This record gives sequence, C-alpha cells and structure tokens, in this order.
Amino acid sequence: MLRTNAGSLVEVAVHGEVWPPSAARDPYKATSEGLAAVTLGMAGICFQNRVGDPAFGWEADHLEPGVSIRNRDDGAEHALHYLACIGNEAVVTSGLNKGARGTVTGEHAHVMVDFPPDSIELLAIGDKVQIKAYGTGLKLLDHPTVQLHKCSPALLDALELVTLPDGRLQVPIVAEIPSHLMGSGAELMADYVDQDFMTGDRAEMARLGLDRLRLGDVVAVRNQDHTWGRGYYEDAITIGLIIHGDSAWTGHGPGVLDLMSSRQPAIVTTVDPQANIAWRLGLRDLSTEAIREPGAVSSYAGIVDAAR
Repeated sequence: MLRTNAGSLVEVAVHGEVWPPSAARDPYKATSEGLAAVTLGMAGICFQNRVGDPAFGWEADHLEPGVSIRNRDDGAEHALHYLACIGNEAVVTSGLNKGARGTVTGEHAHVMVDFPPDSIELLAIGDKVQIKAYGTGLKLLDHPTVQLHKCSPALLDALELVTLPDGRLQVPIVAEIPSHLMGSGAELMADYVDQDFMTGDRAEMARLGLDRLRLGDVVAVRNQDHTWGRGYYEDAITIGLIIHGDSAWTGHGPGVLDLMSSRQPAIVTTVDPQANIAWRLGLRDLSTEAIREPGAVSSYAGIVDAAR
C-alpha cells in the first residue's frame, strides 16, 4: 500500500453544464499540410466515443470523449478546471437524467466526464453536472520528489503503483513518448490543461507504435519536468494520460494530461497494455464489451483524407 495524505484532503463540489459544440460561420481551418478541413471535435455529448477507444482515426480534431462540461462564470470555470481530478465522481443535477453518475476522465478545453451508455442517451446540452472534487494536494509520503497532478485517491489506487526495494516508484504504462515530440501546451502550468504530442510525422508515429494509443492510456515522457511548469530537464520523467484525440494542426496531436512528474530518477516504468483508465477505473468491461481496435494510420486520420 502506498502511503498518502488522502485523509487530509478536502472534498468540495464544483459544477458545470454540458457545453454545446460551436463553430465559426466559416468552419474551415488549414491542416499542417495546408489542406482545408472542418476541425470540430470538442464539446457537446459524444455518444459513441469513450475512454478505451482509439485516439486516432476519427473524423474529428481534438476529439473529447464522453460528455464535455464547463461553467459560464469565469471564476467557477477555473475552479472546475483546477480542482476536478481524474477519477472523481460526477452526478447530473438537472434534466431528464437527473441523478445519473459518471466519472471525470480528462481536462482539456472542457472537463470530460464518462457516463455509461444507458445514461448518456438521456443527457442534453445545458444539463447541470456536479463533481465531487477530491485530490488537490495529494502527496505520496514515501516519494517526496514525485509531484502529483490531477490524481484522485481512487485513480492512484487504480494505477497499480508499486514501491520497489530501492525506493523508486514503479508505474505501469502503455507506451513512452519521446521528449522531442511534445508540442502545444508547453507554455501552460502542469495543473491546468494538457500538452499535445505532435503527430505530423506519421511514419515516426507508426515506427514508435504511438498510432495504436487509446484514449485513457497511461504514458511516460522522459526528460520532461512537469513538476510545476513544463520543459526539458535531463533525467526527469513525467507520467501522463491520453485524454483527447489526434489533430491535424501543426504542433498538435493527442493530449497528454500530467499525472505525476519528478526531476529525479524516482520513477521507473513497466509496459502494461492494460494501463488504461477505462478498465483500471472499471468504466468498461473487456470481457463483455466489444472495444474498437486502433487501425494503422498512414496519413492524418479522417479529416485530411476527406479534404483530399
């Protein structure tokens, strides 16, 4: 068992509403190849895409799985973003599906909540969602050089972390992303929104196997210090979560939300293809549900092919 300060944390309600997708009158935007495409994918209710599905291959850009929520008030919106943690419980407080419960799975332009299929069908744009925000300030007492971000105690338990005999923290991951591929979001603080990894070089994605990643996968990025801000630091390591889908914009790709980081060689990784919050948090059942398999991606998935 990992020792934490979970008993000292404060659980507080934050809230938002199911936010509608929006588009400009002319919705086209240039891809990194100079092609015009409609790059929608954020906000709203995504009925068929959940954590566990492939991060690549959709006719969308920055696809946010599940239900995207935000708050109309600027202060309450920032509280929602900063305080909601992965694995927090959410409950619908208005509308036809009042009382339905979901789980926070990401923070991007909106906070993303996963709901079971029978619940999501009854949700509507504008429905209110309250989150039991719990996890801000969480610490690993036996790993003082490891800074946690967006981790609820429930997520920490689900990640199957192990303290090795030499004192280092072992973290199961699906894949490792090279530091040089980290792109948009480097200017942001580690507790606010994700950082994309760049997917413009499709051959390199295939060579590294990164085009097989799924939404909800746990990944590692070496030589990246995200304890506070984000930047290169020799021998540092950051553990993140794939929270949104691929992008055709230069400098963008699937989003990596920071979960933990250390400037010291305090974290070691072990490869586990099942290190995904869809199954770790019990949101989906591999034994009973048909899960979409990721397909090889040789060019920008969907939107670029359609533009051609």
